[in-house]
Amino acid sequence: MLDNFHFLRPLWLLAFFALLYVIWQLKKLKVANSAWQRVVPKHLNKVLLSTNGEAKPLALLPIVVLGSLLIVAMAGPTWKKLPQPVYQTDKASVIVMDMSFSMLATDTKPNRLTRARFKALDLLEKLSDGDVALIAYAGDAFVISPLTEDINNIRLLLPSLTPQIMPELGSNPYPALILANDMLANAGYNKGDIYWLTDGIDGDDLQDINEFSRDNEHSINILGIGTEQGAPITLENGELMRDRGGNIVIPKLNARLLAGISERNDGIFQSIRNDDEDISRLANNDRVLTAAEKQEQQMQGDQWQEFGPYLLLIALPVLLLYCRKGVLLAVPLVLTTSLCISEPVQASIWDDLWKRSDQQAQDKFSEKDFSGAAEQFQQPNWKASALYKAGEYEQALEAFNALEGTDAVYNRGNTLAQLQRFEDAITAYDEVLAQQPEHQDALANKALVEQLMQQQEQQNQDQNQDQNQQNQDQQNQDQQNQNQQNSEQQNQDQSNPDQQNQDQQNQDQQNQDQQDQQSQDQQDQNQQDQDQQQQNQDQQNQDQQNSPNQQQSEEDPDSEQREQEAQGANQTEQDQQQDKSEEPGQAKESQAQLTEQELEQQQKHQQILKKVTDDPNLLLRNKMRLEYRKRRQNRSSIGVTEKW
Repeated sequence: MLDNFHFLRPLWLLAFFALLYVIWQLKKLKVANSAWQRVVPKHLNKVLLSTNGEAKPLALLPIVVLGSLLIVAMAGPTWKKLPQPVYQTDKASVIVMDMSFSMLATDTKPNRLTRARFKALDLLEKLSDGDVALIAYAGDAFVISPLTEDINNIRLLLPSLTPQIMPELGSNPYPALILANDMLANAGYNKGDIYWLTDGIDGDDLQDINEFSRDNEHSINILGIGTEQGAPITLENGELMRDRGGNIVIPKLNARLLAGISERNDGIFQSIRNDDEDISRLANNDRVLTAAEKQEQQMQGDQWQEFGPYLLLIALPVLLLYCRKGVLLAVPLVLTTSLCISEPVQASIWDDLWKRSDQQAQDKFSEKDFSGAAEQFQQPNWKASALYKAGEYEQALEAFNALEGTDAVYNRGNTLAQLQRFEDAITAYDEVLAQQPEHQDALANKALVEQLMQQQEQQNQDQNQDQNQQNQDQQNQDQQNQNQQNSEQQNQDQSNPDQQNQDQQNQDQQNQDQQDQQSQDQQDQNQQDQDQQQQNQDQQNQDQQNSPNQQQSEEDPDSEQREQEAQGANQTEQDQQQDKSEEPGQAKESQAQLTEQELEQQQKHQQILKKVTDDPNLLLRNKMRLEYRKRRQNRSSIGVTEKW
């Protein structure tokens, strides 16, 4: 407690000199203005009147105590720090990753690049508060993700970063630092934190980096990847990288050079470790503060509980000695005051007394209470930002529409993108780029929104194809049912003529049998009547009898032929009916086969879409190549001498 004891307003202690002067004057003062001195003779004053201060040496003690308590109370004694969060503006951090081929060296297993990715993921967890951006560089630098609070987006993009996708080979960190500064400046951050993950720089780049340090106030915290011994660079085909002379390239980490850069830029340097101690130190930036910085930090960030009012409670009884009238009435007032003063003062009343509405809103904004901040903000730009962060995108859009300037248009584009009004968002980004063609955040967000539009259009096309396929399947099913009904009706119609032909044949056969029976009866009658005739008549009768039999035998082949033709017709009709009955089955089989093919095709489409979503490698490479072509028309890379 005594170590933290100090006065909040120490200049008030100079009032003790004034108190000493007052006491000295009171001690000299005598009752010169007393009426008895004009009546009583001077030689009797010492006997009859006790007017000098020497007679009552303790008469001035209450004045001394009262004055001392008042002076100390006004000086603000304190020794207890209030547990209050430090107010600070939004924090912005930029992660700069080295994507040169030297990151494929294997002195840290499995290689430097893999370890750097894992360390970047750990760093993202530590930088959960504030906006975070990601920049990758090799021979040139490119924005992988603009400043955003959504670290999941950066987490998804990190595995896709490889030296192979960089448009220009080499190792040139200066454009990456310039790009980080532009990004922070466009977002309104005069001072930000740059976290640089690299395995070293060339001596030629040191001058440019020192120039960057003089022109900017950003802190640069460096994580050195690799060892001082180094290791060869293993390419994808398993070969080792060689220089122009055919020698194996062995990049080594120059930790002293990187430590000097971070020290000149108010940052710290850490070599990579197997635990997370290196990332914790980088994120906390626990460098040694100077005495001036400590005092400034204490005055700006800390708030102390003042104990001066409690001294006033002690001074009140002393003050009552000089106000003896109404002393009993003043005692309840003292007790009431003692009861009313408590350590945890009501925050709302205290804030209303000592803070403006915008200051209270800023506190709520820092505490992530965006809805409450939006209600109290009076400034339109802060109110719009609070509504956006609170998820009230419709109200935020109205607020941004009422503002002017490039930042307002850019924020309006972000709000439209959140509302999935992608075309309007792209229009807003184009308006920003028309005013500031190098606005990196607008370029990155526009590319992202265009990608989302393509995905949405692809999804709509897939849904339309699925709907059309369902309609086609339904039509095919209806057509099959109709064909089945028609086939059954035709079979029924064909079976009726066959039955009629069979009945007609049976009727003809019965008529023929009846005719044969009548002929036989007639022959028997003739034979009885002509028994007496000669044998020639018998022979004649025999011929007559054979004649009908021959006629019958001649008619029998015709009947058999008709039966065979009828059977052939029936067989043909049965075959046709069987063929027609097989047609729906074949149609169903063909339809099933077609459906399987379409399902297989849809599965291929889904697999392709999943690959596009899960592996943004191609998108990043194309984006960087397009931006690289535009840059080559304006400038050339500086400082790139080797491809690793």
